[in-house]
Amino acid sequence: MMSRVPAALRRRHHLAWLDDAGWAHLQSLAADPRELQALQRWQHQRWPLVLRRADPDAGADEVCAGLALPPDSDGDKLRIALRVPQAHVRKVRAPLTLAEVMAAQPALPGPWHLPLLALQQAGLPLRVFGSLSWQVLTGQAYLRAQSDIDLLWQPSNSSALEQGTRLLQRHARDLPLDGEILFAGGDAVAWKEWAQADQPGARVLVKGAGGVRLERIDALHCASDQEQPCTS
Repeated sequence: MMSRVPAALRRRHHLAWLDDAGWAHLQSLAADPRELQALQRWQHQRWPLVLRRADPDAGADEVCAGLALPPDSDGDKLRIALRVPQAHVRKVRAPLTLAEVMAAQPALPGPWHLPLLALQQAGLPLRVFGSLSWQVLTGQAYLRAQSDIDLLWQPSNSSALEQGTRLLQRHARDLPLDGEILFAGGDAVAWKEWAQADQPGARVLVKGAGGVRLERIDALHCASDQEQPCTS
């Protein structure tokens, strides 16, 4: 069945806030007490969900989202996959910018602050998802010693892609950087994998709206570079 969900509600990592009817719907479907308790807390605190790739059997008007709880004492993090009718999504926005995360200084581990400030000042338009984003959004303790900093950025052309990749490689010497490059059409590739794919015919793992696939890097296009492959 063809999806009738708007493109804005199918963008991985975007944040979505529900109305009370949406929370009630999800709570009525909760599989166990821990999941129900998490949903009730998210509603009470008015925290967002995070959009994820659509399930193959999702309904035409269903939005696929989820939330992750902070890690337990063993480091395990419960992730709850959810579906909600799009009529119950009252607001959606792109992931937090790095500047927004930097403004929430108490959420940052001390050793990260100055290197992240240097990265922010470098001018790459970065957004943040994953554990660091959850910690800033909720104030809960998601970060552990082994946590990565998941970054997302959308280059406008092949030159911006090349410069941004080099910048992240340089700053990864001081920070546990990870994350994705966002290409035209919502395709995403891990930036570390892209950095290692230095031949035009190389293939990378692409996360798209319809699933995951291997794709030649010269078949991917930057957001504003539709006619040319996003490689130089």
